[in-house]
Amino acid sequence: MAPAVARLLFLQLVLGQTLVLNIQLQTTVKNFQTLHIDYPRVHYPEGFQGYCNGVMAYVRGKMQHWYCPKIHYVIHAPWKAIQKNCKYSHNFCENYSEYCTLTEDSFPITICSLGMEQTPTSCHYNSTLTNQKLYLLCSGKYEAEPIGIIGHY
Repeated sequence: MAPAVARLLFLQLVLGQTLVLNIQLQTTVKNFQTLHIDYPRVHYPEGFQGYCNGVMAYVRGKMQHWYCPKIHYVIHAPWKAIQKNCKYSHNFCENYSEYCTLTEDSFPITICSLGMEQTPTSCHYNSTLTNQKLYLLCSGKYEAEPIGIIGHY
């Protein structure tokens, strides 16, 4: 009976950690989708004073941060088109402790950059709509999911 209990305890420890890591990864991927993909592109009412001010009000609410992020990227392409770029991410970005890749294709993106000389909680953003390749953080080396955006090229 003792070997059976030991095996059960071992499986709970190993599988329990795997389940927790899997749930954390799913949450990270979902956050990426929610915060960085806007397809088809939403149009905000004039009261938001521009696309990025509307997006960043949503982003700040989701992240539950009071401060104003300096830059935020929003991709205007379907999830599947973005997801395929992390299928083989051979580069390891030490600064982020994650695998990363440069997208093969250019994507329509909006770059939301914080306006100059603002109080910490008064966020006003400038919008730049462009078509560029992206540096993506990926959840692993193979068959991975996008989990962040480092920048554009």
